[in-house]
Amino acid sequence: MMHISSGGLGVSIKKVQNAHIKKSLPELHRSLIDIAGLMNRPERDAQLLEMAGLTLERALFPLLVSIERRGPIGVVELSDGVGRDYTTVSRQVARLEALGLVERRSGATDKRVREAVITPRGKAATDAVDVAREKMVLTLFQDWTREDFDELLRVMRMLADSMGAEPVLER
Repeated sequence: MMHISSGGLGVSIKKVQNAHIKKSLPELHRSLIDIAGLMNRPERDAQLLEMAGLTLERALFPLLVSIERRGPIGVVELSDGVGRDYTTVSRQVARLEALGLVERRSGATDKRVREAVITPRGKAATDAVDVAREKMVLTLFQDWTREDFDELLRVMRMLADSMGAEPVLER
């Protein structure tokens, strides 16, 4: 472990960072809860769907986007990604399939796994959502400097990568 000198005393940089992190955790937690709450508001999704010209059930919307972004994808992996029960997601994917937005097929590596893949009609829907989302986001960040926005991107990627990694617990 690297140490810095403070009047002849060895002070661990890691412990200084940990103390700062511990002190700031409540503020970080509140911010993450606020962001998640704002992003999950039904009226935000409804507005986005309306701007995109879609009449899709709100519960199906994040699944469609996830399938387009991450597909082909199995229902188990999809349900893990959206934090919903496997059986619920399976029924919702069947609904997307009935609407012609996705199709299910045997997995490329494991034929026993049924994967969902976006159809051309589904891709057109997610493209319309992307255009609507871009309009919303440009309005949201219109007063930000380029440096602030670039820093947000960098730190959000770092947060996502850290959250996705296996946690290492210190004693």
